[in-house]
Amino acid sequence: MQEHLDTFIDHLRLVKRASEHTLRSYSSDVIGLLEFANQAGSPVDQMLIRRYLVHLQKAGIAKSSIARKVAAFRAFFGYLVEREIIKINPAEGIRPPKQPSRLPKIASEDVISSLMTAPDLSTPTGVRDRAILETLYATGMRVSELLSLKTGDIKPGIDEISVTGKRSKERITLLGSKAMEALCAYLSLARPALAAKAQRPTDALFLGYRGTAMNPRSVQRIVDKYVEQVSGALKISPHTLRHSFATHLMDHGADLRSVQELLGHESVVTTQIYTHVSRERLKEIYDRAHPRASAETDNLER
Repeated sequence: MQEHLDTFIDHLRLVKRASEHTLRSYSSDVIGLLEFANQAGSPVDQMLIRRYLVHLQKAGIAKSSIARKVAAFRAFFGYLVEREIIKINPAEGIRPPKQPSRLPKIASEDVISSLMTAPDLSTPTGVRDRAILETLYATGMRVSELLSLKTGDIKPGIDEISVTGKRSKERITLLGSKAMEALCAYLSLARPALAAKAQRPTDALFLGYRGTAMNPRSVQRIVDKYVEQVSGALKISPHTLRHSFATHLMDHGADLRSVQELLGHESVVTTQIYTHVSRERLKEIYDRAHPRASAETDNLER
């Protein structure tokens, strides 16, 4: 089956338009299963897959990762069935482990405000960092979408950007005045200084200190750096800014469909998680603000 993995990955890339992250993950997942089967000296059937999942659980692999592996197995063997390479999908009927429903982590508006003003604007990298933070929060972009932007995507006076998201789906994202201001400063002042250090020119919008296109880890380090400055106790990832973008929109009255469009979700069901976050935040505000809401007040009266 190993020889069919490359064609399966090509199928995901060209037909399903899966992201590079999905391609790497699915390839690694299938290889892991095939190596386990080889070591066990057993054909890949439903019993072996179940044994492999138990092995992963005992090894402490997260339930979310195991669930993704099950999805990868189903897709791979389903592809082989469609091509009549095998007759039965051995992953069919195998359920992934149940995962606890967790609300996405978000940062408060006060924390976001402090984060945006943290970079040192006297340096090219500081100006760049401000532009990155403002753009992530203003648009709700994924990091991969942010790093796919080209200089020509930003047009002075136009507060829209066309973004290519998952499965090569295009959508329009909006830039607020703060993000536009930060991007214009970056393009006019900081990017030329960074680009001058490069051996080869690139049209990538965001550049590293050597003038080359940035990678996702660089963006993570940037966020980590300023979160540490603002509050070392917080754990905020670039994706937290996306969650915060959506939740703050909902908090201020944006409708679900609009947030879905801005995030690029295929299904509104995916976006509905933010209604739960807003509801939880509303409960917290109510408990803090209403004179007869908290248990402490009730106990005092007694």
